[in-house]
Amino acid sequence: MSERVLVVDDSLTVRMDLVETLDQAGIPAVPSGTLAEARRALETKPIAVVVLDLVLPDGDGLELLRELRRERGKAVSVILLSSEAAVASRIRGLGAGADEYVGKPYDKTYLIAKVRELLQVHHVADPELGALLVIDDSRTFRKTLAEALRKAGHSVIAAETGEEGLKLAAAHRPRAIVVDGLLPGIDGPTVIRRVRLDAALRGIPCVLLTGAKDIDAELNALDAGADAFVHKNEELEVILAKLGAALRAAAVPKADEKTASLLAPKRILAVDPSATHREQLSLALRGEGYEVIAAPSGEEALDLLGVQSVDCILLSTVMPGLDGKEVCRRLKESPAFRDIPVILLASGEDRTSMLEALATGADDYVQKAVELEVLKARVRAQLRRRQFEDETRRVRERLLKSEIEASEARAAREIAETRARLVEALEQKNRDLEAAYVELQETQTKLVQAAKMASLGSLVAGVAHEVNNPLAFVLSHLKTAETSLSDVETRLGEAALEPAQASFRKAKDRLQGMRMGLERIQDLVLKLRTFSRLDEGERKRVSTRECIDSVLTILAHRLSDRITVTQEIGTPELIDCMPGLLNQAIMNLVSNAADAIEGSGTIHISAGAEGSNYVIVVRDSGPGIPSELRERVLDPFFTTKPVGSGTGLGLSITHSIVKKHGGTLELSDAPGGGTQAIIRLPLAPEAGASALS
Repeated sequence: MSERVLVVDDSLTVRMDLVETLDQAGIPAVPSGTLAEARRALETKPIAVVVLDLVLPDGDGLELLRELRRERGKAVSVILLSSEAAVASRIRGLGAGADEYVGKPYDKTYLIAKVRELLQVHHVADPELGALLVIDDSRTFRKTLAEALRKAGHSVIAAETGEEGLKLAAAHRPRAIVVDGLLPGIDGPTVIRRVRLDAALRGIPCVLLTGAKDIDAELNALDAGADAFVHKNEELEVILAKLGAALRAAAVPKADEKTASLLAPKRILAVDPSATHREQLSLALRGEGYEVIAAPSGEEALDLLGVQSVDCILLSTVMPGLDGKEVCRRLKESPAFRDIPVILLASGEDRTSMLEALATGADDYVQKAVELEVLKARVRAQLRRRQFEDETRRVRERLLKSEIEASEARAAREIAETRARLVEALEQKNRDLEAAYVELQETQTKLVQAAKMASLGSLVAGVAHEVNNPLAFVLSHLKTAETSLSDVETRLGEAALEPAQASFRKAKDRLQGMRMGLERIQDLVLKLRTFSRLDEGERKRVSTRECIDSVLTILAHRLSDRITVTQEIGTPELIDCMPGLLNQAIMNLVSNAADAIEGSGTIHISAGAEGSNYVIVVRDSGPGIPSELRERVLDPFFTTKPVGSGTGLGLSITHSIVKKHGGTLELSDAPGGGTQAIIRLPLAPEAGASALS
């Protein structure tokens, strides 16, 4: 990391503490005790972030801040470090251009995390990002495991306690976490539970180590969300192997860079007129790793929010000037602040006051007399809710953006297509009709392929419907144009039309040619609608001859002169069925028969009643189905065709359609060679009786 952090503080203790802490975090730091030293460092070293004390022996830290903003703009980030806790001092510093304001005494973890955030703004890579995190209170075991992991090619960061480990996880986003089950403070299972509750970290694989050998220890570990469980007395090779398996098995999604971890540094604004209560809140929340800003009044709190964002607000309900309820109401009415969780703190237990407070928009209501542990838990709950809402909003925004882009693309495509059609219509009136006919042929070919995926009927019906509507429109207007021309000819007479007779006759000829083409399209659309029968989703009596004819029309381009098709349609011709599904079943059988024939051949289709069943047989002259494959050909996705030539769904779908009709599908060798597929459908009692008679 070439860029450095400049620490400017007149206290040698603070200066050395910060430099040592930054160095341990892998961030090079340069100490400076005066403004003069700081200016020399800025001139000679590549500084990216400055941690700047407000009060220095040779001047005011704000003076250097203003110089940096004037000369370098935002090229250098500045964190103001001051023991001045007054809100006015914080506002003055942030208003002068500081990127962050941290009060003394400072939390090292919070300060380091803020430095890392600002370094990322300057595109400085975190050398420990994606490392393995080891959390264990045993220095010896921690060191031994870390060395073994590094020898295996991993980068490693380590923590002694669960609290420290969670902060490192939020800062570095490790590839995996190895945590001891028993730790001072929060234990290993609790660490894992908190990781799983954090949207930014929940995908990280977690391995729990324990010295216990009872089954309950393993069950507790897995219940907590651990990906693997390892006994500490196992050899290191076993631990590494289980960790490697967890890394391979866990599909860790790339975290959204905008998703902030719940364990990342958070800033809490505590507003209370009582200095004693503010101090109690500050000490309790700083113990959780939060940066706490204390404000004595609602007015100062609103002024502060104008220059610095916070993650949660604690508001006393009773304050001089603006009380907590009014401040909460103003915050929730502002688009800039309405999403910040607000917890109202009240002295009494009056139920009416609680309802009034929540009616102002507060997210929670807590009595001041409540245990601080309860208050901290409420704060954590609100931060979790805020993270979930932010994550949900980002997902919605991404979806909306995708929908808008797709809509814009569709609109642009439609405009371009419309413009192209208009230009083409001016150049050649008949070109649109020819293009429509070609498009219909191409669509017909695509529909044949789509039949193997059980969607041919829907696609054919959709194409037929879409073509039929504009076709009816064009035919209607064509009739109007023909009538108008005839009317003009009648009214003006041949003498008046003599100068333009040739053009007039040519126009009438073109209209006649257009009518012939449109009628051909109309006939083809009719056959497509007969095939799809999407408007006939219920059972009804239909003609099997029409079904077979429509299928052969669809497959005509595949059969052509290569395959001769013969039909033998017996009685009754009308059967009770679901027309669209029956069309698809016959289509699949004829299509498979055509594919099975190499070169020229024949397909024979017969239909008629046999006893109480109606039997449809499709027989081909192909090579037949090998006996060892006959039991598998009805399985979904089984195909003997080359890759890319078939889906293996045709016969499976046909079998399902036949079963839906209460019938059976049989495949056997055809007399003389080839394959015959036999569909047997139960006849209605009256139909069967008439056939037998």
